[in-house]
Amino acid sequence: MIDRDAVRDNAKYLRNVRPIDPDEIAEYIEGQPHPAVVKQTLREEAYDLGLVERDDGTFVPASEGQVTPPGWSPTAFPADYSFALEDLLIQRYGANWHVGDSGDRLRERVRQLKEDYYRGNPVEYDDDAALGYALYHLPDYYAAIGYVLDDLAEGGVLSRRLRVLDVGAGTGGPALGLHDYLPEDSLVEYHAVEPSASADVLERMLGETRRNFRTTIHRETAEAFEPDGEYDIVLFASVLSELDDPVEVVEKHLDVLADDGCIVAIAPADRNTSIGLRDVERAVTPVDGGVTIYSPTLRLWDGYAPSDRGWSFDVRPDLDVPGFQRRLDEGRDSDEDEGTFVNVDVQYSYSILRTDGKRRVDIRANASRFAKMAEMERHVTNRIDLMAVKLSHDLSEGNNQVFKIGDGSEAVDNYAVRTNPTVLNADLEEAAYGDILVFENVLALWNDDEQAYNLVVDGETVVDMVA
Repeated sequence: MIDRDAVRDNAKYLRNVRPIDPDEIAEYIEGQPHPAVVKQTLREEAYDLGLVERDDGTFVPASEGQVTPPGWSPTAFPADYSFALEDLLIQRYGANWHVGDSGDRLRERVRQLKEDYYRGNPVEYDDDAALGYALYHLPDYYAAIGYVLDDLAEGGVLSRRLRVLDVGAGTGGPALGLHDYLPEDSLVEYHAVEPSASADVLERMLGETRRNFRTTIHRETAEAFEPDGEYDIVLFASVLSELDDPVEVVEKHLDVLADDGCIVAIAPADRNTSIGLRDVERAVTPVDGGVTIYSPTLRLWDGYAPSDRGWSFDVRPDLDVPGFQRRLDEGRDSDEDEGTFVNVDVQYSYSILRTDGKRRVDIRANASRFAKMAEMERHVTNRIDLMAVKLSHDLSEGNNQVFKIGDGSEAVDNYAVRTNPTVLNADLEEAAYGDILVFENVLALWNDDEQAYNLVVDGETVVDMVA
């Protein structure tokens, strides 16, 4: 057995002198272990030592500092990952995996997964289901995580050195997106918790990651897994709806966050999973609690929390259809629409939580200036000033633009309805999801059909993006 302390001590000394060569360190260790054993030990200790491995096999100090936004806007699922998935499919079913009995089985698994998610049924993953899930969800999950990470990078709180715990990692879409979002010189210790057959797919996909994105898979349930140490990011991507008690699981993992760490929760945009994510967010962030919403559903009024239904989601550009989805879709039943097995829409809900009080934007509303959504009933038919977070894309179907908005105090849904576009209210359309807007002279009305408040943005209304 190698003397790990000796390896660490030598690495600490040499890191400030010259690149760390396993051949050199081997000469200084009692018994002169083989350099390959030293190299493996350095790899296992690299995160704690703050070292990255270079192409020539030596180790140097990792870059310090924060990640800057890389301009994440993928147009397609990367080819290397597509080839890795198809390699798995060919190994299991043969070159014509998408036709015959294997194609029919995969399509049936996708149909069942979609039905289970829609109805909130428990989801079981055997080998066929895991591959069907990967076929259908790897691309959109890959894209979504990068847009969510933008919130952290833009706020200067995403480190180049990260310890990540991915709870319910599935087949690896979020992991691959995280990997590609981070710069080449980043140092990541990535732990995945995945008990199902999806872990086999995940293992193959993680094989495509670079050497300084070090991965470990724990084949346990989220409830049974006991985290070791602290994590900078604990990720729950499209898994909360599958847990028996998601609030309890999230609360457990809040305890293993680093002081400046965060919970990142993502869910599909459909009604049930999106609202379910928001229910969990609200349960673990009581008004007087120690957990803060970093983004996107900022609470702009101290002492208030929202109690509306909470369905809000972001929409980003579609991806190109990957070849594996196109081939699967070609075998659809005659009564199924074209695109039944294609999933390139990037639509998702998310929540970023912290325990250090930090928020993406540290802005609060002032009662001397702004109306409060909690008191909207008394403002109906009046023109008011309002501060709110934009919480949707345009929800209309070609008529007046409609955007969900919130200020963290609302008991029912509030929508900004743009009936007269002007230069002075253009920020309502141009602002991004999660941006903070100030509305001046907006007309408050009650929409009985929708059981919601409409804030009418017309020619007399000014909308400014303030953050």
